[in-house]
Amino acid sequence: MERRVYRINKAGSLKKLKISYEELESPAVDEVTVEVKAIGLNFADLFAIQGLYSATPKDSFIPGLEYSGIVLETGKAVENYKAGDKIMGTIRFGAYATHLNINHRYILKIPEEWSFEESAAFMVQSLTAYYALVELGNLKNDNTVLIHSAAGGVGIYANRIAKKFNAFTIGTIGSESKKKFLKDEAYDKIIVRGENFKAQLIEALGNRNLNIVLECIGGKIFKDSFNSLAPSGRIIIYGGAQFMSPSNRPNYFKMIPKFLSRPKVDPLVLSNTNRCVMGFNLIYLWDRPEELKNMLYEILKMNLKPPHIGKVYPFNGLLEALKYFQTGKSIGKIVVKT
Repeated sequence: MERRVYRINKAGSLKKLKISYEELESPAVDEVTVEVKAIGLNFADLFAIQGLYSATPKDSFIPGLEYSGIVLETGKAVENYKAGDKIMGTIRFGAYATHLNINHRYILKIPEEWSFEESAAFMVQSLTAYYALVELGNLKNDNTVLIHSAAGGVGIYANRIAKKFNAFTIGTIGSESKKKFLKDEAYDKIIVRGENFKAQLIEALGNRNLNIVLECIGGKIFKDSFNSLAPSGRIIIYGGAQFMSPSNRPNYFKMIPKFLSRPKVDPLVLSNTNRCVMGFNLIYLWDRPEELKNMLYEILKMNLKPPHIGKVYPFNGLLEALKYFQTGKSIGKIVVKT
């Protein structure tokens, strides 16, 4: 069948991302063909397009990591899905398309009450939050958790998951305009990041020990967060928003100083203070689909609210959606409808 895709022949600039028509082959024996209804945007998309993501394909590729849609056709070996099923899925690049083929192990049926937009916003952010907090962070009942980029898709789900463990959550944001949203999401304390971040964090903690930090800001924010950890505390790095460029291409003149001055942690300090620094990239779990699916089942069992959709764009407006994403003004997830 014919499909529309956004393809980039060589990473480096948003301007290189072009819409085109392509033929899609029939699904392989273990695949399904999906009519994509909605696409969830992620920071990794932008990093891949600009050539800043280590997992980016070297040659021509279609960006995009998550989507939702309807199964049109199934391969001969697929038994759990049939044509007409509403599904959500992840893909290691290729979601910026109206149709795609994907191995059936990387999809799930959509909860009945969820929309396509909500479903396209679920997998990557919820898995990131769950893997960071539960699998790596060893989240315990009544822990104190500091969540940076608290109004983003990952931050929202991290707070919701932490609340299932009765955690005390502190959310940080870069703008006062997002403060009300965080209050509605039941964060216990809210910090608008500024020069006085360290003092704000000390005040927010009070007499509590800081057990877990979800970190994606870097620089001085990382240092102050790390130094505030209690013994046995864990700081978990899940992104690098500080390197995002607001323009079509990476701004290396601004990036290089940030890269060269990035915080360093002495291993001896870790053992002497009994702290832990961890980091991960969800895409490197791609070859473990059953593990990913089991985590998704655990998240769904928590009966959390559907993802918060901040803004929806049409498929022809995908570039506009990415540019808005770059501004850092969004709350929750940005989704593109096909």
